[in-house]
Amino acid sequence: MSHQEVTHILDARGLYCPEPVFRTKVTVDQINVGEYLEVLADDPASEEDISRWAKRTGQNMRSIKKNGKEIRFMIKKVK
Repeated sequence: MSHQEVTHILDARGLYCPEPVFRTKVTVDQINVGEYLEVLADDPASEEDISRWAKRTGQNMRSIKKNGKEIRFMIKKVK
């Protein structure tokens, strides 16, 4: 995925459950269908929480990348 496709970035580093998933939901609600949201988080629970939220709400989880404690989620809003 090229950086050009990222249309929004949410920095949720330093936040703990349930804030990263809550802020992801709020941000996805504000963007348009077809746009991409990159979420940066460092709460270990966020990997499962955000993945589960995306599946439950029908959003497209394009990728999850870990770099040390940081987790980067790429989500495409599909509905």
